[in-house]
Amino acid sequence: MKTSEINEMTIGDIEEKIENEKTHLQQLELNHSVSPLDNPVKIRHARRNIARLKTILRQKQLQK
Repeated sequence: MKTSEINEMTIGDIEEKIENEKTHLQQLELNHSVSPLDNPVKIRHARRNIARLKTILRQKQLQK
């Protein structure tokens, strides 16, 4: 997800997306622990997406 796309979202949408991404990350990690993923870089991308979402969420909260 690109930063410009996140900036267009509302605070509520971002919070919802963070929760969805967290569950997706947990599922990836669980699948990876059971049997190796084809592309383990997906875990890294998921963590970075969560961090990106949290950063922009905090910026929007501070602007209020």
